[in-house]
Amino acid sequence: METAILEKKDILQKLQQLRSEFNKFGVKRIGLFGSFVRNSQTPNSDIDILVEFDQGKKSFDNFMQLSFVLDEALPYPVELVTKESLSPYLAPKILHEVEYVTNSD
Repeated sequence: METAILEKKDILQKLQQLRSEFNKFGVKRIGLFGSFVRNSQTPNSDIDILVEFDQGKKSFDNFMQLSFVLDEALPYPVELVTKESLSPYLAPKILHEVEYVTNSD
């Protein structure tokens, strides 16, 4: 495991570096939300990541493989979610604060 990533910019940079890996799983775009975006993380924080898949690429296998890659690459536990899985009560807040790293040039 790498040294601890402590700031939002470090996580976004790591996500950017993993773009080619994300292609294998049909990731359309991926973004960071939660405590790291708000700069309110603690040593017990997890990394909240929202993923959107390309049409026809959203599957349990792709989701789990992506989750494994993120868990290996990042020094905090990862909470990976899709837009469809968001609570209707929390979705507006999350979608407002998410900072995406696009997976296409």
